[in-house]
Amino acid sequence: AMNRVQLLGRVGQDPIMRQVDGRNPVTIFSLATNEMWRTGESEVTQGALLFLSNLGDISQKTTWHRISVFRPGLRDVTYQYVKKGARLYVEGKIDYGEYTDKNNVRRQATTIIA
Repeated sequence: AMNRVQLLGRVGQDPIMRQVDGRNPVTIFSLATNEMWRTGESEVTQGALLFLSNLGDISQKTTWHRISVFRPGLRDVTYQYVKKGARLYVEGKIDYGEYTDKNNVRRQATTIIA
């Protein structure tokens, strides 16, 4: 089995470091990735030439990822040097979990463990 994620994007906010209930600290930040595509494209063939007519509009989707760094050396370097807006490559594994928010509502969370 394999659980591996590779992301290239821009940092959404400066990393924060948290420590909960005496556990090891974790550095957390968000990373935005963008996907772009063209809509409404149609091909017209005339003889041996191929023309693209109505090139269409460019659509874009931004996906936000929550990144958590637990490894001590990497965690500290991330906290110290990663800044909002920086372009960053992240490798890790995807983790699905649940937590209870401050209103006692159960929520699902997806996290990339770098």
